[in-house]
Amino acid sequence: MNFLADECCDAGLVDALRHEGHDVAFVMESMRGASDTDVLQRAQQEERILLTEDKDFGELVYRLHRTVPGIILLRFDPEDREKKRARLAAFLRHEADRLRQAFVVLVVSQAEGVGCRIEYAHLNAASTA
Repeated sequence: MNFLADECCDAGLVDALRHEGHDVAFVMESMRGASDTDVLQRAQQEERILLTEDKDFGELVYRLHRTVPGIILLRFDPEDREKKRARLAAFLRHEADRLRQAFVVLVVSQAEGVGCRIEYAHLNAASTA
């Protein structure tokens, strides 16, 4: 799967995805300091799923109608790197076919304390281009 990892993503997460065979472009390596709009544009041009921990992308996609092939928003405690990697890997194994044109919020479930709550919203309804 092809991803564009936003600058705020953990480098270890990027390495883990690459180790699992995913094609991951990392903003920190090639576009450091780029605007969110430029990041979305690259994801669109290269047909990559955007991987981010920045909630601002939701505003760009829904309110400002920017297009992107898909977004995974990770909402984990920044210190909980291992759990984040494990949950994302499990999610991708089971849900990869649902990522195109979806805005996915992957969070630690407060009720369960362990698992993830997955929220899908389809981007084709939010996009105008």
